[in-house]
Amino acid sequence: MLSWEGVREFTVGSVELPATPKRKKIGWGPKAIRVPQGGKFDRVLAACAYVGPERSLYLDAELTQLLCSVVPSGENSWSVQDAGAVTVGTITRIPSGRPLLRPNWRIEQPGQVDVIGRTEWLSGDAKQLAEKAAGRLFTGVLDALTSFGAEGGDQPTKERVLEWRAGDDVVMLSEATKSIKIKAEWLDRRLAFAYSLIAE
Repeated sequence: MLSWEGVREFTVGSVELPATPKRKKIGWGPKAIRVPQGGKFDRVLAACAYVGPERSLYLDAELTQLLCSVVPSGENSWSVQDAGAVTVGTITRIPSGRPLLRPNWRIEQPGQVDVIGRTEWLSGDAKQLAEKAAGRLFTGVLDALTSFGAEGGDQPTKERVLEWRAGDDVVMLSEATKSIKIKAEWLDRRLAFAYSLIAE
């Protein structure tokens, strides 16, 4: 099994061997935090922590070596505790206050600046927001032109992408729980893993 401390990208699920151009049959395993490895033809989603009951993660498939657990600590707030029940951080879902906007998220890790997760196109300074808006407009027009004749149900829906920032620095990117990419070495991976369990 992979070490969890240095993980840079992961997903949550039971697929161990995804379909590839050379492998048509999907291989299944226990539900786990899974790290993509290999190339296009031999892709493997290797487990680095196994999902247990009540939002807990274990180092072994038998669920005997606790890595961390997620414990409710208030309304829309969860503490992430290590195997010794010591809190390593807190995750909070922040309601938007606007009916059409989804909630933001906050990760608090002791000794670090709070990390705020917002919809990717709403994150950044004024110049970055303007660039993202222009890019989304161009992409929307291009999509409308290239999907000529497609029925509404034929288009795949895109998962919500969150950009997680500590100040101006991008710490993490998440596309639902399908793909989470960690950009900052200092982020405790257990907090990122816990977010994926809460957001599921």
